[in-house]
Amino acid sequence: MSATDTRSELLRIGEVARLVETTPRTIRYYEEIGLLPASGERESGRHRLYTEADVQRLRELLRLRDLLGLSLEELKELAEAESARAALRDEWRRGGQETRPREILEEAIGHIGRQLDLVRGRRAQLERLEGELAERRRELRERLRRLRSAS
Repeated sequence: MSATDTRSELLRIGEVARLVETTPRTIRYYEEIGLLPASGERESGRHRLYTEADVQRLRELLRLRDLLGLSLEELKELAEAESARAALRDEWRRGGQETRPREILEEAIGHIGRQLDLVRGRRAQLERLEGELAERRRELRERLRRLRSAS
């Protein structure tokens, strides 16, 4: 193989699953619903092949899913916003900072805003749960205190 042969850099689905600690079934499903790009053209019966960029995207999706407890729809929204931002970064590097800098920056801000809305929504839910649990603990401690003083 030559130094420019990219096949050596491609990974099979099982290898990717082991690297990111998930299952091939999850990876196929994420492709099916559009969270991951399809693994490229392949003949029937041939292995799915993935790049390092695919592995990184999957790792980030799984991290966000687990960290934020997102539904697949919310995860898809977050991923779409990130993909849109990546496209804007590419456009910026290709000269967009000279041809339409304001538009690119405004679009990027909008995408980040969508992502922040999701994260803040999760944080608010966690804060409500934390408050409920703290109140329950306070009530139980008060009951325990009353039981001890009654004894």
